[in-house]
Amino acid sequence: MPFDIHAAQNIASAQQFREDPDLLAVHSELKSLDPRGRRFAAVLRDTIDQLLNGEVTGRYDWSTLYKTERTHAGTLVEINLQREFNFTDGLAMDYRIAGVEVDCKYSQKFGAWMIPPEARGHICLLVWADDYKSEWSAGLFRVREEWLNQGLNRDAKITIKAEHRDKIVWLWRDEKLTENILLHMNPSDRAAVYSLKSGQQRLNELFRRVQQRRIGRNVIRTVAQQKDYMKRVRGNGGSRSALKPEGILIMGDYDSHRSVADLLGLPAPREGEFVSARVTRRQPHHQDARHVLLDGEEWVLATPADPPEPAPALPTHTK
Repeated sequence: MPFDIHAAQNIASAQQFREDPDLLAVHSELKSLDPRGRRFAAVLRDTIDQLLNGEVTGRYDWSTLYKTERTHAGTLVEINLQREFNFTDGLAMDYRIAGVEVDCKYSQKFGAWMIPPEARGHICLLVWADDYKSEWSAGLFRVREEWLNQGLNRDAKITIKAEHRDKIVWLWRDEKLTENILLHMNPSDRAAVYSLKSGQQRLNELFRRVQQRRIGRNVIRTVAQQKDYMKRVRGNGGSRSALKPEGILIMGDYDSHRSVADLLGLPAPREGEFVSARVTRRQPHHQDARHVLLDGEEWVLATPADPPEPAPALPTHTK
């Protein structure tokens, strides 16, 4: 039978829990606070965006951060997780979770967590997020001397030996990090967006070129680089009205807009997100294509062969 790595990990975790009740207590508390890891994932996405500071800098790529900013990432993750989950301050470590001292360590490179000497014997919350892979992980590790690489001196921060990373009890492993659209979009499309001078023009081009994908608030902020960036998406002069003649709908996080996205088979916008798509009136050649009733007519996602026609009005906003 094929080897089941997840089953093996579960067996190893169960053994560690039996031997280490504090590890089990911290694990149980974190899973109860965030069963699916959604809050954790949101903190990591927001922290990376906070470092990039796109509204001011226009940056979207981790590699463009200064060394001092990358160094500061771990501190920001630690602070933002504590704000999100209201962890109690630790006495010796960063937090007290379920009454247990826990240190928080973040690395953008998997396995490169730097363990300080004072964490020996304690539990570390190890966090990893990679914007290029759009993945993140978080696990717990009881720091033991024999599981660590030897530092150059007694006070040097050290890493976990690769062969002992199996001692990490994972809370969430290789989970999906909300995609950084600007980082992952087609380079020629991105260049076309950034070639335009005004924030409104850049947003229009973004929604024109990045269709049927969720576009988050931070992407809007980074492209627009304006204080009233959300206003630039809506009607009355924003992207929604500018692209309507081309047949492009821009759905927001209202329930009525989400319903339109669902009926068309599009990813429904989550809080602070938008999804654009070009639509056309339903014709016989569209056959069984998914459709939505707007302005008294049936609309479907346009194919490349369908000529542009003005888009219908979206339903009244409701939350």
